[in-house]
Amino acid sequence: MLKKIILIASLLFLFTSCTSEYDKRIKISATTWIGYIPLFYAKEKGWLSEINIKLLSVTSLAENMYIYEAGNSDAYTGTQYEYLSLSTSMPTLKPIIMFDRSNGGDLVMSNISLEELQSTTTEIDAYLEIDSINNTILEDFLVSKGLKNKNINYINKDQVQIKHLKVTSKPTIIVTYVPYNLSLEKNGFMELASTKDNHDIVVVDAMFTKTEFYNLHKAQFIELKQIVDRSIEALHKDPKEFYSVVQPYILEMDYEEFQASLNDIIWINKTFSDKLKTKMIQAKFPIRDLIKDES
Repeated sequence: MLKKIILIASLLFLFTSCTSEYDKRIKISATTWIGYIPLFYAKEKGWLSEINIKLLSVTSLAENMYIYEAGNSDAYTGTQYEYLSLSTSMPTLKPIIMFDRSNGGDLVMSNISLEELQSTTTEIDAYLEIDSINNTILEDFLVSKGLKNKNINYINKDQVQIKHLKVTSKPTIIVTYVPYNLSLEKNGFMELASTKDNHDIVVVDAMFTKTEFYNLHKAQFIELKQIVDRSIEALHKDPKEFYSVVQPYILEMDYEEFQASLNDIIWINKTFSDKLKTKMIQAKFPIRDLIKDES
C-alpha cells in the first residue's frame, strides 16, 4: 500500500512539475508587414516553437482583428486603429510589445498626378482596407489635398487583392503599405503621399492581448519580447542572412527592395521619444503595460 501511495505521489509531482503556462500553445496572428517580419524570422529559426508559440499569417489588418475578435488567436499585431476598434468591447485589451513606427511605410498611390485628381470631375475609385488604419490615412489625404468634396467610390479590398490592380483610365487612389506598394509600382501606380510626408499622422505597430490572458502567460510573453529584440538585432547584424530566412513571406521584394523598405519604418521595440509617447497618449494608446526591455 505504501509503495502504491509513493508511486501516485511521484506521478502527481511529475505531472505538476511538467505542467506550466508553457504547455499552453499561444496563437499569435500577424500580417507580413515589414514591421512584423521579425516574428516570421523567429518562427523560421524555431525560436517561437521553443516557447510554444504558433504564428498565424494573415492577409490584412482587418482580417487579423476579426480573427482575434472571433477567438481564433490569443494575441494579434496591428496599429492603434485596430486597438481602438476593439478596446471599446474589450476593455482589458492592451498593447504589450511595440515593433515600429511607420516612416513612409504607409502610402497613398494613384494612376494620375495629384493635380489631375484635384481637377477631375469624374468619380474616383479608392481602394483600401476600410476597417483599418488605411481609412484614417485616406481621410487625412483627402482633407489635406483638397479632395474631400470629390465623388469617392470606396472599395474595400485586402492588400493581396489590391496589389494585382492594373492601371486603367479611371482616376484611382490606393492606400497601401510595404511591401505591397512594390507590386503596384511595377503595375504603373505612383506614390502621392506617405507617413514620411505627414508627421501628424502617427502609425505605430504593436502586439495586443487581454490583461487576463497576459497575466496567465506572462513568462511566455516576456520571452517573446526578448525574441523580437533578438530578431531585430539579427537584422541589424546581418540583413542578408535575415532576408534569406524571411524571403518566402515577402516574395514581392528582392534584397535591394527589402533594404530600402527598412528606411520606411523606425524600430521602437526598445525605446521611443518623449514626443512620440505624448502623441500616443493623446491618441488614447496606453503604454503603461508595455513589456520593458531587459537588456
